[in-house]
Amino acid sequence: MSDKKETVRLSVLIVAHNEAEQIEACIKSADFADEIVVLMDRCTDETEQISKQLGAKTVVGAWPLEGDRRNAGIDACSGDWILELDADERASRALGDEIYNALSTLAPGCVLIGFDNFVGTHHIQYGWGAYNGVPAKYCLFKKGMKKWHNARVHPPTDLLGEKSALSEKITHYVDSDLSALFRRLMSYSDAAARDLVDQNRIPGPFKTGRRFITRSFKSYVTRGGYREGFFGVALALFSGLYPVLTYLKAKELQFKKGN
Repeated sequence: MSDKKETVRLSVLIVAHNEAEQIEACIKSADFADEIVVLMDRCTDETEQISKQLGAKTVVGAWPLEGDRRNAGIDACSGDWILELDADERASRALGDEIYNALSTLAPGCVLIGFDNFVGTHHIQYGWGAYNGVPAKYCLFKKGMKKWHNARVHPPTDLLGEKSALSEKITHYVDSDLSALFRRLMSYSDAAARDLVDQNRIPGPFKTGRRFITRSFKSYVTRGGYREGFFGVALALFSGLYPVLTYLKAKELQFKKGN
């Protein structure tokens, strides 16, 4: 590794909720960092004990909104730069080497890192998007250069400073199979529907129907999901269903509030 590690400290932030089965592998994958912070949101399993045994700094609390949760984790990090990981993601020694070597030349800002997404043991390279996974994220940043806004699912972020990218990727074990991916769709659309009702911005049915078509097309055609066989069909269908289910659930919540 570059001797830059002696002058620039890197924190890895892992935000977790009941991740006892995955937290050890996630922490060990990022053992190149100067500091690992695990923020535990309403955990009732052994996530905290495992994290402490592995030498991670732990932060325990309850944050109903994703933005508050992420920002609290960022505040708890003492490093100059922060790499965000989820418990189902894995860094690598090669990524750590590239990060430390890059820190000598990176201007303050946010860095894009690519993702290798897996469903079970199958590496799915094409068709990701919407709620179900992304090909890359700005998950490495100089502290103070990224701020999360509030929402229950996929809140927007402010990305400040210069933007750059790395070549090494993070491995993301999205779900164990298509059934688990569908359960994620149901869970995320539940949360997104509550956000729409709280913010009073439920879209109309025409816009929702159009988004089903455009999102499915983007996943299957534009992003090459057709190359993934039945996996690509599932990703396209789920991507299109996400705004439809969110809309229907939001309308139901609105109906219940009026009765």
